[in-house]
Amino acid sequence: MLAILGLFTSFLSILYLTAPSIRKFFAGGVCTTSVQIPGKVVVITGANTGIGKETARELARRGARVYIACRDVLKGESAASEIRADTKNSQVLVRKLDLSDTKSIRDFAEGFLAEEKRLHILINNAGVMMCPYSKTTDGFETHLGVNHLGHFLLTYLLLGRLKESAPARVVNLSSVAHLGGKIRFHDLQGEKRYCRGFAYCHSKLANVLFTRELAKRLQGTGVTAYVVHPGIVMSEIVRHSFLLCLLWRLFSPFFKSTRQGAQTSLHCALAEGLEPLSGKYFSDCKRTWVSPRARSKKTAERLWNVSCELLGIQWE
Repeated sequence: MLAILGLFTSFLSILYLTAPSIRKFFAGGVCTTSVQIPGKVVVITGANTGIGKETARELARRGARVYIACRDVLKGESAASEIRADTKNSQVLVRKLDLSDTKSIRDFAEGFLAEEKRLHILINNAGVMMCPYSKTTDGFETHLGVNHLGHFLLTYLLLGRLKESAPARVVNLSSVAHLGGKIRFHDLQGEKRYCRGFAYCHSKLANVLFTRELAKRLQGTGVTAYVVHPGIVMSEIVRHSFLLCLLWRLFSPFFKSTRQGAQTSLHCALAEGLEPLSGKYFSDCKRTWVSPRARSKKTAERLWNVSCELLGIQWE
């Protein structure tokens, strides 16, 4: 037993000593465009930490006016202050947005539309993962409510401004976990059967289907939409699962940093000539394969209609 423990300890030591090289190997794609975007207006949800924060940092560095839309305003202000100091761009602003509360979403949109006459890039980055069963303020299962319905409503409320600012882009963050997802219309809220791992997968599939249907409906408007898998990233999203937190720490050398995880979001927000690929799924800064369920036109249309019904909106 002691011998096994010794070997395991030695393995971990080697793993962490070689971590920089290992992480570089697993880094994945890099956003290579050098395009600058002074004067462009960007909204990023959940940009007070993790991938969103690094995305905000890079877009601010390229001259954008960046809105960090997040629930924890104090944490958001701390992130914004750091980004402003790092990029020398004073136009990094924080506004409160709680995606688990449709009133907060509407309040954010109302305030933003009164403040800004343009919106060029909307990045729906925020998300939750592996939450114990719970419901949002409006009674939606948390993964569905935050990861899908919250961003669905936000996009709906800001779409007019995006169209007025065209060319404009919407970038939705999904995950390779969508491969394990299924849209269970008979039990969308997980009241009959709930597994928090699968609840996350279902919500990530919803992100892919939403992007597909959104792109179809936006044809000819000058607004395009993309959905991305950022990679397996060292971030706070696993905070609701002790086991995943442990695994994330143990195997951290194999995971992307938050900066590396932001690259595909940046690629879809900035890369030139991407318009013909509107509605497609990207990983490592290139279009990639999605599950058969994510390619279902019928499911995408039905999910769109059900989402509108749940939110009490009409979005033709």
